Amino acid sequence: MKALTRIFFTLMVCAMSHISFAQFIQNQAIAHRGAWKVDGLPQNSLASLHRAIELGCAGSEFDVHITKDDVLVVNHDAEFYGIDIATATYAELLAKKHPNGESIPTAEEYLREGMKQQKTKLIFELKTSKLGKERTLYSADLAVQLVKKLGAEAWVEYIAFDYDACKRLAERDPNAKVYYLNGDIDPEQAKQDGLYGLDYHFSIYKKNPTWVKEAKSLGLVINAWTVNTEDEMLVLLNQNAEFITTDEPALLLDVIQKHKK
Repeated sequence: MKALTRIFFTLMVCAMSHISFAQFIQNQAIAHRGAWKVDGLPQNSLASLHRAIELGCAGSEFDVHITKDDVLVVNHDAEFYGIDIATATYAELLAKKHPNGESIPTAEEYLREGMKQQKTKLIFELKTSKLGKERTLYSADLAVQLVKKLGAEAWVEYIAFDYDACKRLAERDPNAKVYYLNGDIDPEQAKQDGLYGLDYHFSIYKKNPTWVKEAKSLGLVINAWTVNTEDEMLVLLNQNAEFITTDEPALLLDVIQKHKK
């Protein structure tokens, strides 16, 4: 009887998970550092994440660094208002605040906030540590540990400029969706190394016009960054790019609607 109860409970959890995860928005719009530009919100802030969710973006991208005391924090630049993140403790970073009053979010805080909804995915960019490869790979290990601890796998997709970090993320979680950013690896190699997709600057696809088609034939997903004009958005939509990362998510959502018509 106990065995039957366990089986029933497992089936119920799986069914509930399938329903909840199916609610993620299916469009091409990824808000770059959150939706910050129009309302003048701090980039990578919780406020910009909330705005991306309100707009109905498929994903909100955020950048993650590792501090001296091994805390993963969310900020684009290597400095947070003049404080060097790699050589500072998390407590030291709390001396500064964003203009809207927010402190620098930890990756855990950001993920927990994002997991309060099931519409917008959380696009986790692992930043390359200026202190070297070892720190970058260690931050990749911490990132996967954190995501697993929180049960955030369904929300999170990873991106990184360091190719070894991408491979490390895929190694630590073979089911993770990992994309490479730098643009110097062809689709076949990326597929062989276990990546889920390519996330290259839109100019890379222009320089390598066969890569989108090749990637799709291999089952890789295409994203492009950072695409802020309607013309470039339409080029990628016409190529059936699955995702487009932009500082102008409201514009992209309008373009997507027009393109559907």
